Amino acid sequence: MTALYLYDDEVARGFEPFALTRPVGELRAGVELLRRRWERATGAAAHGFVAAPHLADFAEFDAPPAVAGELPAGAILANARCAVALDAHAIGAAEGTERWTCDGRVAAVRLRAPLALERLADGALPLEALAPEHAPTRALRGWWLDAVWALVGRLGAMLADDIAVLGPTLVTAAHPGTVLGAHQVYVERGATVEPHVVFDTTAGPVLLRRGATVQAFTRVVGPCAVGEHSVVVADRISGCSIGDVCRVHGEISASVVLGHANKAHDGFVGHSYLGRWVNLGAGTTTSNLKNTYGTVALWTPEGVRDTAEQFLGTLFGDHARTGIGLRLTTGCVVGAGANVYDRMPPKLVPAFAWGAEAPYGRYDVEKFVAVAARAMARRQVTLAAGAAAQLRAALARAGHRYGSGAGAADRMVG
Repeated sequence: MTALYLYDDEVARGFEPFALTRPVGELRAGVELLRRRWERATGAAAHGFVAAPHLADFAEFDAPPAVAGELPAGAILANARCAVALDAHAIGAAEGTERWTCDGRVAAVRLRAPLALERLADGALPLEALAPEHAPTRALRGWWLDAVWALVGRLGAMLADDIAVLGPTLVTAAHPGTVLGAHQVYVERGATVEPHVVFDTTAGPVLLRRGATVQAFTRVVGPCAVGEHSVVVADRISGCSIGDVCRVHGEISASVVLGHANKAHDGFVGHSYLGRWVNLGAGTTTSNLKNTYGTVALWTPEGVRDTAEQFLGTLFGDHARTGIGLRLTTGCVVGAGANVYDRMPPKLVPAFAWGAEAPYGRYDVEKFVAVAARAMARRQVTLAAGAAAQLRAALARAGHRYGSGAGAADRMVG
């Protein structure tokens, strides 16, 4: 069987606030995780990630680990930030193919010889260097994510495409909802749709996975997908990808909820991305459009950049938490593990920040780990020792990655 590995290149390693705590392959792009896109394309389960050194101890209950040693000859090494289309089937079985391209750029290679991980340690080695230009090549359809905000900016196109591919393959069931528009509503068997739900498919299809529940008096506007065992609590979601085991309420627009996260109360969230184990307090609201209608600037590890996007809300890192009534201006970054409860935070809330106003204190590491364990246990997930060690390492690294200029304080609180 083909061995598949996902590679975070130097661009992917700058996908903050997420790259601090997870490989890029474990981010949701459209309906599916980037890893699952490549697994579907190759017909093989990923053996592991080649990611930044600080993720060497990455451990998650439903994900492969970071790899050590060397990659074997014959393995496929794929660029994790290429979102290969879901109709690219079984490329691993394409005998003789050594290189796969997407939009003219090399997205994956088959290794001719074992590859030492030291060559990939800094993410600078391009996949082009591992397969010569004259190697047998096959073109794939998909999308390149050249910046972290592309996870939001390309969401609508990817959702529409993904649902059109996935929907007809599912065993679906009848539902009592009202459908407006010509696109399909795919309700997988085992999902629940309560009475008085409206599916507006004028702009795109809707997909509900098994175990999902959409409660009464909800309006779901396509293209939109709701993952397994997630609950939509009576309001309006439009153009969203809701991952597995989430609970969402209020108005949510053009946003991604990675999985195992809560936005269970009123408040608007638009053109935003919620990492895993995020919890938004009641009334938390993001702005996604400037009053000037101009493009949105966003903090990155390389400095503030113009995204060229007119609509962009907030990127919430894993385990981030907000207090009630928090208001976030356009183009905010809330770092992983942050726990803030002021009224209007700055554009950048550093990872593991704690407090009611900037400059924030830093979360005490053991208290953070204890809270994370309690939150995960509420979803019947155990925080394993390896995962706890990785979170401790992320907290230790946070000051270096975000820098003192982000307003982080050295005092430990919480």
